[in-house]
Amino acid sequence: QVQPVESGGGVVQAGRSLKLSCAASARTSSDYAMGWFRQAPGKERELVSFINWRGDITHYADSVKGRFTISRGSAKNSMYLQMDNLVPEDTAVYYCSAGYYSGGSYRPGSGSDFWGQGTQVSVSS
Repeated sequence: QVQPVESGGGVVQAGRSLKLSCAASARTSSDYAMGWFRQAPGKERELVSFINWRGDITHYADSVKGRFTISRGSAKNSMYLQMDNLVPEDTAVYYCSAGYYSGGSYRPGSGSDFWGQGTQVSVSS
């Protein structure tokens, strides 16, 4: 079981920063790629960023490129999302996931054990 747990959400003004953290079970999570998704009200869940298990391959959605930075902890069972220059369009529930990286793509693992419960990020203008 991976069971990621997110933290670090909150309410900020546009232009400010937040850092999200994700901690997963140490015994099984170190070999997984990990990713951040978000879901805004009335919209589908979208991939924000992912990182491979070594931490040397990353990907960002166009909407956050240059503003968000994903990283993994040294123990590989933790992941972070540094979000700078936030805009109101970044308002969403952010979810941490564990999964698989192959051929340039990321696929979350199947089942609820591979997803966190989500943390709310709200950006006011």
